[in-house]
Amino acid sequence: MSTQQPPAPGRAVRPSRAGTSPAPGAPHAPRLHYAWIVAGVCLLVLVGAAGFRSTPALLMEPLHMEFGWSHGVISSAVSLNMVLNGLTAPFAAALMDRFGIRRVAAVALTLMALGSGATMLMTQPWEMLLCWGVLVGIGSGSMALAFTATVAGRWFVARRGLVTGVLTAASAAGNLVFLPVLAWLINGYGWRSASMVVACCALLVVPIVLLLLRERPADLGLLPYGATEEPPATDGPGGRGLRALRVLRTSSRTRPFWLLAGSFAICGATTNGLVGTHFIPAAGDHGMAETAAAGLLALVGVFDVVGTVFSGWLTDRLDSRRLLGVYYLLRGASLLFLPALFARTVHPSMVVFIVFYGLDWVATVPPTIALCREWFGEDAPIVFGWVFCGHQVGAALVALGAGLVRDQLGSYDAAWYGAGALCVVAASCALLLRARPADPAEGWDGAPAPA
Repeated sequence: MSTQQPPAPGRAVRPSRAGTSPAPGAPHAPRLHYAWIVAGVCLLVLVGAAGFRSTPALLMEPLHMEFGWSHGVISSAVSLNMVLNGLTAPFAAALMDRFGIRRVAAVALTLMALGSGATMLMTQPWEMLLCWGVLVGIGSGSMALAFTATVAGRWFVARRGLVTGVLTAASAAGNLVFLPVLAWLINGYGWRSASMVVACCALLVVPIVLLLLRERPADLGLLPYGATEEPPATDGPGGRGLRALRVLRTSSRTRPFWLLAGSFAICGATTNGLVGTHFIPAAGDHGMAETAAAGLLALVGVFDVVGTVFSGWLTDRLDSRRLLGVYYLLRGASLLFLPALFARTVHPSMVVFIVFYGLDWVATVPPTIALCREWFGEDAPIVFGWVFCGHQVGAALVALGAGLVRDQLGSYDAAWYGAGALCVVAASCALLLRARPADPAEGWDGAPAPA
């Protein structure tokens, strides 16, 4: 008679290394791999974090009315937030290696909750810079691209691309959830109610992260989803952080890096920096209700998901340089028409703009990643992290600049026209980026050979 004891209740059983089927007589692995629970927790975290990015656009007018702060002063806090978000992102993976995904996510959510909650007590502009600029900026930067990439890389081998795409789209879904709700709260109960709700939502997620999020499959006696053997060891936290700096030093000496970083900076400037931050107050200048403008901006998030998936499909089939050129030219043309579309009510022409702009919002990401991979090989994820940093810096500059334009000229029209012109520059950068020579000796910019 066998004396083998069954596994303890709730304990995951490690699958056989030889394949997906367990050995004869071995207990069966759980039907639902724990990787999907981890992905679900991360999805919840990212959807919640989107609420922090949504709130400043809704607070612009209420803070201006209550405290008399200019649009430029309020925009400076959003600008600082974006800069710190971008600068934190390249090093977030090293933080997660050293301290763990669970701790970094919990601390980041707590920082963002503290920053949002403390705004209810602020009376001076520097307090908004500290709360929304520093605390929320560092917290959100710690859970940007690196959070998605680290979770997908550790827990998934099969379906990694699908999981990455779904988690990336979580921000758009978060805007869809939070924008209309926060606009309704501000309209009915004041801007402090929105800050309180965002802070409470973040704190409610922290216990879920601490209870359910796990660092690696090996902690539960599992292999990554779809894996048949242990993944190779990676660099230690110090190596990851130093490698990010080494890759920046090497890639920044090449022309493709600056063309990609420059075009992606304009991408950030014309999306998060301008439309994401100033669309709602600009619509308010023309008499549109804040709830209606927030609903339109949330609709961008719906078509953002569709456009990103379709762009990925096109990137596999067409030249990424030409795709980027077309995306930026179409975006620039739409921005030139936007000032004429604002009105007191939502009309069909504005809906057409929202649908079109939503489809184009982050359609630039798949071809930009593909070009990073083409030119920089195994360093492409790190290079893209720095290119994304440029995206956030561009967003920060235009978020501040558009607020100053509104203060000086009394309208946002010049900001929309200027952004349209910048898109022509971004299209030119994309088209100037040639295909990589097959022979590295024939290169013209010294870019490292891909692995």
